[in-house]
Amino acid sequence: MTRTCLAVILAAGESTRMKSSMSKVLHPVGGRPMIAHVVESLVDAGISSVALVVGRDADSVTSAANRSDIEISAFLQTERLGTGHAVLAAKEAIAKGYDDILVVFGDTPLITAAPLMAARQALAEGSDVVVIGFQTADPTGYGRLIVENGELQAIREQKDASEEEKRITYCNGGLMAINGDKALELLGKIGNTNVKGEYYLTDIVELVRAGGGRAIAVEAPEAELMGCNNRAELALIEAVWQKRRRHELMVSGVSMIAPETVFLAFDTEIGQDVTIEPNVVFGPGVTVESGAVIHAFSHLEGAHVSAGATVGPYARLRPGANLGRDSKVGNFCEVKKAEIGAGAKVNHLTYIGDAFVGEKTNIGAGTITCNYDGVNKHVTRIGANVFIGSNSSLVAPVSVGDGALVASGSVVTEDVPADAVAFGRARQEIKPGRAKILRERYQAEKAARKK
Repeated sequence: MTRTCLAVILAAGESTRMKSSMSKVLHPVGGRPMIAHVVESLVDAGISSVALVVGRDADSVTSAANRSDIEISAFLQTERLGTGHAVLAAKEAIAKGYDDILVVFGDTPLITAAPLMAARQALAEGSDVVVIGFQTADPTGYGRLIVENGELQAIREQKDASEEEKRITYCNGGLMAINGDKALELLGKIGNTNVKGEYYLTDIVELVRAGGGRAIAVEAPEAELMGCNNRAELALIEAVWQKRRRHELMVSGVSMIAPETVFLAFDTEIGQDVTIEPNVVFGPGVTVESGAVIHAFSHLEGAHVSAGATVGPYARLRPGANLGRDSKVGNFCEVKKAEIGAGAKVNHLTYIGDAFVGEKTNIGAGTITCNYDGVNKHVTRIGANVFIGSNSSLVAPVSVGDGALVASGSVVTEDVPADAVAFGRARQEIKPGRAKILRERYQAEKAARKK
């Protein structure tokens, strides 16, 4: 579409019903602020300019909305006098002269590009105002869209609707597109002669019709227009977003055994033929390549899992974890800021942090890379084809050369050369008969205490 468009995002609400110390549009859905989801849909719809109407937490909201591929200007709304008044807070931007003005809300993170593009297309075809609506089985509380002969006659609020109008299931979603040439004139005509003394954007429909203009409605799925006012609604939005994203991944070739138990982030990337078992959580910044398996009850964040690798069950990959091809991080293991080489195995009950592990190395159960001295983090370097025995502690900074072997139970504080064997434990001693002597002594002491 060659027409220019300014999107006005209304994000100045006080968010009182969220009972939160921050603006509701900053609350995350899929691991990022809901305002960022709205902006992404605008970008997908080909919109390059945004007027962001802000109030509470203005700087934080603007920062959360910002991205490099869209121009965003923030406008502070100092008074709360209704949606019509809120849009006029961006009067300076609207006056620059755009073909289309699109009004959206910062708390509708499920909106996609399709209805936004449909509304703009309707403007291109000659409409002056386009309202985005939805069909619902229960319209109670929503403004009804009164449509006759394909044109939108009015938006009737529940309290003003007749019994016949209350049976209408086509409802106002709040989002709207306005002819840019008429936008400021129409917005300026909105009055506040109502009980609350507020300027309602919905009045623009009857105003445009009174001036001989054309208003229509375009339909969007109900879920896409779901707004957020409290934590319960935030949870519902999160559930819809997760279900949508899971479906997209499964259609693309990802297997999920119990998809309703898998939780994804906005930027989770998963390749074909990946299998994800139940109860897996993906935080931001995770890429899983084709053929990998993520076993049950694992948590991944800021991690890269290469093709054919396996994770878990009960594994945690923290930011900076990079698993090589066909490697394994097993049950009750934690990896942080570490490279795990191709074919290497970190099987169980192990912590690998700030480390490099070479190809085909085996890390025994209970191994710890001791990376923190109380002030600084240090690096452990483990070569290829190394065997680290169970219950070993590698005190960084330390290196273990290719092909080396570290005996079980060792505390390694010095570099181990390639192909060497390192023992870092006390020599075992045997005291024949001492166990019997000690047992008899302890039993006698116990009996004496009971007297």
